[in-house]
Amino acid sequence: MTQTALAAPPVIDERVGRRNPFQKLLGRPEVGALVGAVVLFIFFSSVSGTFLQPNAFATVLYGASTIGIMAVGVSLLMIGGEFDLSTGVAVISSALTASLFSWYFSMNIWVGVLLALAVSLGIGFINGWILVKTKLPSFIVTLATFLMLTGLNLALTRAIGGGVSSPSIADMDGFDSARAIFASSVTLAGVEIKVTVFFWIVLVAVASWVLLRTRVGNWIFAVGGDANAARAVGVPVTRTKIGLFMAVGFCGWVLGMHNLFAFDAVQSGEGVGNEFLYIIAAVIGGCLLTGGYGSAVGGAIGAFIFGMANKGIVYAQWNPDWFKFFLGLMLLLATIVNLIVKRRADLR
Repeated sequence: MTQTALAAPPVIDERVGRRNPFQKLLGRPEVGALVGAVVLFIFFSSVSGTFLQPNAFATVLYGASTIGIMAVGVSLLMIGGEFDLSTGVAVISSALTASLFSWYFSMNIWVGVLLALAVSLGIGFINGWILVKTKLPSFIVTLATFLMLTGLNLALTRAIGGGVSSPSIADMDGFDSARAIFASSVTLAGVEIKVTVFFWIVLVAVASWVLLRTRVGNWIFAVGGDANAARAVGVPVTRTKIGLFMAVGFCGWVLGMHNLFAFDAVQSGEGVGNEFLYIIAAVIGGCLLTGGYGSAVGGAIGAFIFGMANKGIVYAQWNPDWFKFFLGLMLLLATIVNLIVKRRADLR
């Protein structure tokens, strides 16, 4: 008599195992920020009747976009393992370059705009090049850039324009067309939406595509996780890091041009401290200071949270003195949530 052996249960290889949609959601870096954004949206909607009015909400989106444009570049840079303390003043440097050059040489404003783009990309290139050549921490390199740009902005504005503010360029050739591109509004369903909101959306979409669908995105995550290991497997670490700093410069140029053509003049002392707002938006959105983790969508959500908090406090008629405390609390809670989410994602 033959004895039928019981079939052994199949062994499932965890490398090819599938996670359910909920597990996949928990593995996303922006999930904590998304929950926070939903809670904050419901909260301000309930305490302020003005918050949900179309024009008021358009103002929220505008405030979020002026942070979110820079948060895109900063998020990519932080995923790549670095951060930039010169972003706030670099935005003003870009605007001053376009304004002062065009005014002093009496040239079409578009010449100044293109020169400002070259300067912004150049600042990013120099930051990245010094970083990879000297192996200094990005904190030191970009702090030095921050100090130098702060001094240059003030000194050159006084030397060329005779004051701390750039001269008005509203009557110069090319101003109207440049303003239509960088500082106009689009009317949708009777609501005026600033063009920066659309710039923001496009930048987030492009950055997300690069991160998730291209080889460059793999390089960014690799150099942020371990630059030495990435270099050992053929990742061009130097080009990737320099490219990330130049991407931050490009975002600074976009925002700088908006600031210039929205007000036709720029204060040379502006921008100081804004670099922390961009970093905060990225951190709230799930980016870790240690690099190798995060998303452009998360940075956008972080900027949206900032915009809701900034305008929501005003619409609720609260004392705005509490805003910085609220911002610090959001940063701390978001950082804790992001660490918990990442640890759970790693365990799965």
